[in-house]
Amino acid sequence: MHKMRQTALALAVFFCVVLAAAGVAGAEQYVLKIGSITNETHPYYVAFQKVFVPYIEKEAQGRIKVEFYFNAQLGGDREMVEMCQFGALSMDCATPSTLSGFDKRFQVLGLPYLFPDKATAFKALDGELGKTLDSYLPAINLYNLGYFENGFRHVTNNKKPIHSIQDMEGLKIRTQENPMHISFFRSIGANPTPINWGELYTALQQKTVDAQENPLVLIYEAKLYEVQKYVSLTGHVYEPTMLVTSKVWFDTLPEDLQKVVREAARLFCDEERRLIDEEEKSARAMLEEHGMQVNDLAPEQLAVFVERSRKLYDDSRGLLGDEVVDLAIKATKKD
Repeated sequence: MHKMRQTALALAVFFCVVLAAAGVAGAEQYVLKIGSITNETHPYYVAFQKVFVPYIEKEAQGRIKVEFYFNAQLGGDREMVEMCQFGALSMDCATPSTLSGFDKRFQVLGLPYLFPDKATAFKALDGELGKTLDSYLPAINLYNLGYFENGFRHVTNNKKPIHSIQDMEGLKIRTQENPMHISFFRSIGANPTPINWGELYTALQQKTVDAQENPLVLIYEAKLYEVQKYVSLTGHVYEPTMLVTSKVWFDTLPEDLQKVVREAARLFCDEERRLIDEEEKSARAMLEEHGMQVNDLAPEQLAVFVERSRKLYDDSRGLLGDEVVDLAIKATKKD
């Protein structure tokens, strides 16, 4: 009798396992499509593979399949944000510059010399300023699952090193489609021209523009050292990136999977910040190894750039509203 009870118990456990497995196998599977203009060596992709995908695979138990579309396979940032709006893409690594084309208030993060350092930026983006900006997104069919980064943006060109504001005079420079960036470069005498990221390398190669501005890691990853000679560490804008998610797609997920995706996103953002910081420490040396001349600006010269940018803060109030500008200025205060 004892042996029969053991056998019955074993069979019961077996059938429970089979039924549980059948339940998982029979559960609806959701496809999570992630897009980016960057390539597969960039910290975005590395962080996704290192922490995001393993967490999804473990916690979702096969109910979410992750697909990647990097190297601008689906177009530029704007096209991918539009795809997210309609649910054709689940997530995009979108910059505030791109989002400012959908809600102008995101231009506030493009104010020159807004953040004195990364620690201040992270505190602001993880705090009140970031949460306020996040609240604007559902109205355009998007959510933000977290802020990560590209780093501080610097000017590269083929003419000469930039040591002073006078060296910017007349420089034909590619910018993002961000009115704040364009206004800043005009204010320091440059000739800004918005060009899609996918067309930038060719535009520099064919001398459509002489210059561009991007963080060091992206300059290196995109091999812009092949078509640019000088890097000047202007640090004029700190560029966060947002894990923008389709509201249409996300709202189809059951609550337990929404929680899994949110947690995976948090792990991703933390890891990507760490990776970017690590790579930035060696990016200057790597660019120099590839023949670029890298120069710092003297503090007194950098102060001129900062001072020139301050007029944009007052000018932006009429466009963006006092609330978000005041929040941004408050966030620049270093503890």
